[in-house]
Amino acid sequence: MAGLYKKSGVDITMGDKCSALAYEAAKKTFASRKGMFGEPVQMDGGFTGALDFGDYFLVQNCDGVGSKIAIADAVGKYDTLGYDLLAMVADDAVCVGAETIAITNTIDTNKVTSKVIGPMMEGLRKACVEQKVVVPGGEIAEMPSLVAGNTWNASAVGIVEKKKFIDGKSVMPGDKIIGLRSRGFRSNGFSLVRHVLEQTYGVNCYSKAYDKKTTWGKIALTPSIIYSNALLELLGRYKQKRKCEIKALAHVTGGGIPGNIVRVLGDYGADLDNIWAPHDPMVQLQEMGKVTDKEAYEVWNMGTGMILVSNEFSKIEKVMDEHGIQARIMGEVTKERGVRLVSQGFFKPGKQLIFED
Repeated sequence: MAGLYKKSGVDITMGDKCSALAYEAAKKTFASRKGMFGEPVQMDGGFTGALDFGDYFLVQNCDGVGSKIAIADAVGKYDTLGYDLLAMVADDAVCVGAETIAITNTIDTNKVTSKVIGPMMEGLRKACVEQKVVVPGGEIAEMPSLVAGNTWNASAVGIVEKKKFIDGKSVMPGDKIIGLRSRGFRSNGFSLVRHVLEQTYGVNCYSKAYDKKTTWGKIALTPSIIYSNALLELLGRYKQKRKCEIKALAHVTGGGIPGNIVRVLGDYGADLDNIWAPHDPMVQLQEMGKVTDKEAYEVWNMGTGMILVSNEFSKIEKVMDEHGIQARIMGEVTKERGVRLVSQGFFKPGKQLIFED
């Protein structure tokens, strides 16, 4: 990957190395429950973890809003972050077909104040009610000597019947790859967003005008679409029938389109020649920060928030449309490994970018 993201403070190579170390350590705990109720299911590269509870799997995963909250701190606007928090965990869980039942959350802050906590939790309440998710508990930790500003993380618990568990094993060359349109940056790649804005405009960058109607700060805080509810209408909640076959799902988070789709393709690859165009702010930031198309697609979602592998596009499009979500066929699965993507970025529109597996 190019160096701008690393210059912004994020070392992808070291991050991947540490993630591998963490998962290897985690897997060594699995044997302690072998043959017992709640025995773990090993899913290398998956979006969530699963525990065997008889006729269903209980799934668990955690994530946070990341450094997007630093922009909320600068702007003083916290009421939409709850959508980002829930999206990060619920949209990971649904990748295996799971219905998120509950999330717990942890807020670490340098100073507890109702002016911050109130809007954060009210936004989370709204998001959870819409998605039929409960918040049974949480924690607020005031740590003035350790935290500058705020951090916000959540853990999700979900459920999926074994017969409806999606593991990607049925994916085959020729299967259609469908992309669901995002609304903005979601909650990934914000260290690079912040780096470009700060390098361009200085310390008051978030108050700078994006256009005649709004500022860069408000644009960056555009809340994430949460795909879980709409997808569960197709996949079926617990004990509900499935409406169509979806062979695999990939949540486009850190790593962008190429870094996440390969997690569900197994020994295959993808040709993506009809992807969604990136949102205008992404293109503008590319130009301002000289962010190459390749790096942009490896860091930001570039217009695609969720990827499905399915040959039943018409059914998917109909349900997504009912939920106000746009869907399109972006390409297909190939025998050849790796991801080949026709860019719609600022520097090389129409050119094929190749991402080796």
